[in-house]
Formats: sequence, C-alpha cells, structure tokens
Amino acid sequence: MRKTKPQDRQILTNTMTYLLSIIVFLPLFFLLIFCFVPSQQSKIFKMGSVAVTFIQFVLSLVAYLVLPKGEQALIGITDMATLGLVEKYTWIDVQIGQLGRFKIDYFLGIDGLNAALFVLSTFVLWIGSVSSWEIQEKEKGYFSLYMLLSTSVTGCFVALDFFLFFLFFEFMLLPMYFLIGLWGGKRREYAAVKFFIYTFLGSIFILIVLIGLYLSTQSFDMLAMTQLANFRPDTVFHPANDFTLFSFSTREWAFILLFLGFIIKLPAVPMHTWLPDAHVEAPTPISVVLAGILLKVGGYGLIRTAYCIFPEIAFQFSFYVALIGVLSMLYGAFVALGQTNLKRMIAYSSVSHMGFILLGLASATVEGINGAIYQLFSHGILSSMLFLCAGVIYSRTHHLEMENYRGLASKMPQYAVLVTLAFFASLGLPTFSGFIGELMVFLGAFEAGAVGTLPLWLPMLSIFTLLIGAGYFLWTLQKMFFGKFSVKESIRVEALTDLTIREKLMLVTLGVLAVVFGLFPSLILNVSNSSVEYLVKILQAK
Repeated sequence: MRKTKPQDRQILTNTMTYLLSIIVFLPLFFLLIFCFVPSQQSKIFKMGSVAVTFIQFVLSLVAYLVLPKGEQALIGITDMATLGLVEKYTWIDVQIGQLGRFKIDYFLGIDGLNAALFVLSTFVLWIGSVSSWEIQEKEKGYFSLYMLLSTSVTGCFVALDFFLFFLFFEFMLLPMYFLIGLWGGKRREYAAVKFFIYTFLGSIFILIVLIGLYLSTQSFDMLAMTQLANFRPDTVFHPANDFTLFSFSTREWAFILLFLGFIIKLPAVPMHTWLPDAHVEAPTPISVVLAGILLKVGGYGLIRTAYCIFPEIAFQFSFYVALIGVLSMLYGAFVALGQTNLKRMIAYSSVSHMGFILLGLASATVEGINGAIYQLFSHGILSSMLFLCAGVIYSRTHHLEMENYRGLASKMPQYAVLVTLAFFASLGLPTFSGFIGELMVFLGAFEAGAVGTLPLWLPMLSIFTLLIGAGYFLWTLQKMFFGKFSVKESIRVEALTDLTIREKLMLVTLGVLAVVFGLFPSLILNVSNSSVEYLVKILQAK
C-alpha cells in the first residue's frame, strides 16, 4: 500500500476544514454554470443535478462517519469546542451608531442535534433530483431553482449563527414557491401563494425573536445565546427583566413566537392547512423534498432555538407543547382516514407523524428527545417513499383518486410490493425505522407522565394514533391493490406498466434504508445521544 505523503495529508486536512462549506455551496457553484448552458441542453441540467446532489450526499456521509462517537463525545449546543466539525469566520464586523459593534459570523457546525438530519437532507435532495428526470419543460429554470433550494436546505441544518440560519431559512421560500407555482398542478398558484404566506408569517415571528436576542447578547452566535451569562442586564430577554405583556414575560413571548414560527414549517395543528394543498399541487420531486426535508427544518429549528436558548420556558410549557402534539397526531390521522386523494391522505399522515416530534420534545427526557430526532429522520425516508409511490401512479394516469383503481397488484406487482412495504413501515411495524422513533417517543412521554412532568392521559390518548394509522394505510392498500382489477373508464389500462429501473432504484433504496435503520438504530443514536443528554440536563435543571 502506498504511503500517504505529507502534502496529501495536508490536502485531506484542508478538505475536512472546509467540508461543510463545500457541501452547502457546491449546488450554488453549479447553478452559476447552468446559467451559461443553452436551455435546449436538458440532459446536462438533469445529469448535473443528479451528480451534484450525489456528491453532496457522499461528502455529508464522510462528514458523518468522521464525527466522534460515544459518551460525551459530541455535545455542541453551548460549546464550540465540543462540535464535531466546525467552520467559524468573521463575516461582517462594523460599528453602527448606538448599536455599537454589529458582528455576524460565518459559523457552520455539526453536533448530535443536526448530524443525522444533515445527511438526510443531502440524501433526499439526491432522490428528488433522480425523480426530477421526468420534468419535460423549462428544465433550465427548474434545475437552477433546485440547485438554489439544495444550498438553502443544507445550509439551514449546519448554520449556527442565527442570522446565517435565518438567511438560509428565508432563501428556501423562493425556489419552493416557484417550483410549486410553475411546475405544479391545476391549482398550483393558489397552493404556492398559501405556502409562501404561511411560511413567511412564521419567518416574521422568528425574526422578531432574532432581533431581540441580538439586542440582548450583541451576538448572533446560537451557542452563545444558550448561556445566560451572555445576556446583558436590563435587556429585553434577560431573565431579570420584569416586563410582561398579557401576563407573559419577554422570554415566554420569545419561546411562543419561535414555537409558532417553527410549527408552521413542521407543521402542527392548527398551522397545518397549507401542507395538503402544497403536496397535492406540487410535482412529485418537490413533494418528496417538501415532506422529506423542509418539514424537518421546522422540527430542527424548534430544538436548536426554542429549546436550547429558552430551556426553562420550554420545560414550563411542556404540557401545551405535548397537547398540540397529541392533537396533531389524532387530528391528522382522523382526517387522513377520510381522504379519497392519495397525495392528500399522505399529507395528512405527515401532519399526524409530526405530532410525535412535539410529544417527544415535551417529555424533556433522553428517550423522548432522541425519539423526536429519530422520528424526524425516519419520516424523511418514509414520506419520501410514500410520495414517490403516489408519483408513480400519477405519472401514468394523471389521477390520484383512490376509487379510480382496484386490484392494481395484478397489473403492477413490483409496485404493489414496494407500496405495501412503505405503508407498513409508515404505520410503525417493528423492524422498520418508524417503529423505533415512535417507540422512543412513547417511552419518553410515559416516563414524563410517571414523574408528573406531563399528565399521563396525554401519552395514553396518543397511542390511538397507531390504530387509526393502521386503518387509513390498510384501507388504502385494500381499496387500490387487492380484489378484481378495474380502473376508471378514462384511464388507459395499457398505461399501467410496472416500475421502471429509475423508479426501482429510488424506491428500493428507500425501502432498504427503512429496514436498516429499523434494525440498527445505533447508527443514529450513537451520534445524537450525548447532545440529547446534555440538552435534557439543561431542561430539567430549570
């Protein structure tokens, strides 16, 4: 074996130093290249997008594998020295009037809270770009926007400067708005505007807190914001500030605004109504990215900001967070049970599954919060698979009403097998990743109920979600795939061909991952656990 030369080791070290930046901004570099490629060269855009997102995924996997693992190995949250990978440079540093020094850092980092979600984001972006091969019009515009979305999403998961995080968060709106509004279904303009208004409202709530935190700490560093010693006395978010509005302190209002801002993105009841419309009208690849990644930004942002910066308020409001989570679980499941449109059913099941995130966080236990992170990761895989399954049938018939199909298993056996796998994995069957996340959330919630942090009736009530989930998934499976074959008269039977190689590549890959992470949860928990344990100590100390 050839020895590694000193200069080779230096190149490797430099690459690791800038690895996060390379992953985040690689699509932006190719976006600039796309601008000079003639619009007629559609294959260049498609192949370039698949290649770029695959490289992103491989590099993010490398970043994940080199992270330290084990007890107290990767904490982050409050201390930059305990981050796994970090890049921090001064970006803006100026004196502005009475504000004094105005400083923004280019600060990227990975700890146990975002490591798995960062890899998930790059993987789903790759799956979305493979699925985007079916786009047949305005390819240059579509894939240029997709590259911008890829940079924005991955940047969100590793930005640890609040201003930089907010910048990435806002830039996600623009490409997603146009991708739905220009390449979506019949009511695409309505769905795109509704998505933009809801998410922009959430951004305003987050911006208000962002400004207050900067005025209180003179910094946008999210790690510094977790330490009360960095809050200046007599500032808006200092704990000693006795200013109240409608009986809530300023720190309580900050938590409420952050909570509202991020549960719109999650989404949770009653901030969820934009999601079904966006999913139904969005093209399949964008539904995959929306469900697989963008919803996860809401959950991650809630943990990173509201829970890490205002832990005492998060613990104080545990009951209300859990209540909204359980309501989302039950409401989403009941509404999914009554849907006749396949995509709309999957969208409401996503609302239900996102309720698990809130219940796990509200438990303030190691099991519950680990379960919430695991559920975010698992749902990213499973929801991507579900929307790809819906896209398969839509690409052939342009119909998504379940009553239009009967006995599809006889015509599309491979498709039927993978849909069955996706449905069983999503309803939380053991050996699949969904089971691990839900089990840990329930363990944490019942533990919190046993010690009195949460009323015991909340986790008990939430268990009925599993029964309802089994109902709508199995009912859909029975209606569409079993029995004597028949379809609506307007649907051409010859169009119902089985899976293509590209579709099998995507669905089989996702199905294998659902099993792998169902059998080997330590692949994620070994990295997330030390950060979660530290966060729980902060929460329970308040």
